[in-house]
Amino acid sequence: MKDTGFPRADAEHDFLRARRRQVLSRLANWLRREPDDVNIMLPFHEVVDALGYLGERKIGARVIRLDSIVGSVDRGRDFDRRFRPTSGRVRERWERLALATRRGESIPPIEVYRVGELHFIIDGHHRVSVAHAMRLSTIEAMVTEVRTKLDPSGIRYRGDLIVKDYRRLFLERVPLSGHARASVVFTDPWDYARLGEHVEAWGFRLMQDEGTYSDRATLAQRWFDEEFVPVVAMLRQADLIGARTDAEAYLWVACERYRLIRTHRWDDEVFEAVRSQSRPT
Repeated sequence: MKDTGFPRADAEHDFLRARRRQVLSRLANWLRREPDDVNIMLPFHEVVDALGYLGERKIGARVIRLDSIVGSVDRGRDFDRRFRPTSGRVRERWERLALATRRGESIPPIEVYRVGELHFIIDGHHRVSVAHAMRLSTIEAMVTEVRTKLDPSGIRYRGDLIVKDYRRLFLERVPLSGHARASVVFTDPWDYARLGEHVEAWGFRLMQDEGTYSDRATLAQRWFDEEFVPVVAMLRQADLIGARTDAEAYLWVACERYRLIRTHRWDDEVFEAVRSQSRPT
């Protein structure tokens, strides 16, 4: 933090530096051809919708890390992902807070929602922006904790919400739990939709064969234990997983099996056909 001995002038310079850094960051992102959402705050409501809202509770005043604040409830246009001002519109209030901070005046805590380890600002965008400009690492906040169906870990950009949203829908159709839930992971969100249809079809055939009805949770667990686990083990033995996740390898070979042989069985003929198909010509 620069200090000339004139707090008002220093506060003005703080704002100009923050604006300059925002412009340079935007230019660097453009030159690197990074995605449009790389420098945009995560929108709280979209995050919670993608993860599945369960409930919330106020937990009071806490000291939180500035780098854990990744999004906003409703003020995403005035600041970028690192809370640098995106225009001169916020300058007057920003400089007033910067001046108060430099003078050591008391600043009220911000208000945030907590989702996992992530925080989203309800009130206090300017205060967070000034804190970043002053190179602080923490800030005092009044925290409301939000519980969601899915863990928010892995969310970095707005585009990551698509994968979370499809995973949430998949787990509503195929309610796995525990180890089984953690074992089914895709990078392409559409694969969750494809696997959901596949598991539902598998469960329908099972109920037809056994002549009994089973609920979704029971079918999901049986599919994992009786189909997914043994098939993945065979895929490992056949060296057909490669760089894929277990779920990606399973879905790929299950689709290839039916396309090549029109069967739902698993045997050496299936794996040889898939292996031959995957060899370069």
